Amino acid sequence: MKIVKAIRGAITCDNTKESITDNVCLMCNEIIQQNNLTAADIISIQFSITKDLTVLNPATALRKGNMRIDVSDIALFCTQEAYIDGGIPFVVRVLVHTYMDQFANKKNVYLNGAEKLRPDYSGK
Repeated sequence: MKIVKAIRGAITCDNTKESITDNVCLMCNEIIQQNNLTAADIISIQFSITKDLTVLNPATALRKGNMRIDVSDIALFCTQEAYIDGGIPFVVRVLVHTYMDQFANKKNVYLNGAEKLRPDYSGK
């Protein structure tokens, strides 16, 4: 039986359209691959970005980037992350709501310096 699960991830990038696109797609492709997801499994993808990422919305980056699956029918949303003193700059976070087998272990993905946000998820 499949149930709804939420998969988390984060990645750092430079404030350029190319870096945001490449890194958002890298992170999302890793989540898809490591969790054996299809487009039909995914309910929605929510992004948040730190205030220093200003040139491109990660939802737009995902739609225009090089993805393993077709994301055109997946609901995407983005918001600005709350500013926290001493927080890591240039971070895109993601929350993927998806259907998965109830016994499957979800795999969260933290890359490119974002591993320090959740070492318990990233194994670092």
